[in-house]
Amino acid sequence: MAAAAFLRQGKKIVAIGRNYADHVKELNNAIPKEPFFFLKPTTSYLPSVELGLVIGKHGRDITQADADSYIAGYALAVDMTARNLQDEVKKKGLPWSAVKGFDTFTPVSSFVPRSEVADAQNLNLSLKASPRA
Repeated sequence: MAAAAFLRQGKKIVAIGRNYADHVKELNNAIPKEPFFFLKPTTSYLPSVELGLVIGKHGRDITQADADSYIAGYALAVDMTARNLQDEVKKKGLPWSAVKGFDTFTPVSSFVPRSEVADAQNLNLSLKASPRA
């Protein structure tokens, strides 16, 4: 899948919540027994650090043994949050998209084909902020 197809075909962003222990502690949240998912609108996407998986084919009820075969490639992604609104949204029990779904709140790098990544479990991810930020 080429980068252009990635941008054209991307229909949804599925994120996993509370899967980074240090961040969970920082927010005084409990670490869940099972990971949970939340959706981000595609309008929150911005071409430009988390490892994003690009799913290359449709699937449902995929076994853990088969999951790897669905990965077409990777992208770096930043899951931004409107921290100034987060506490109030949590108190009201509103969905995470209320603080994570603003336009441009998911900057994502160019698509990196799976064939160019030797070991996705052994990557060094980094982000350098622009002086304008």
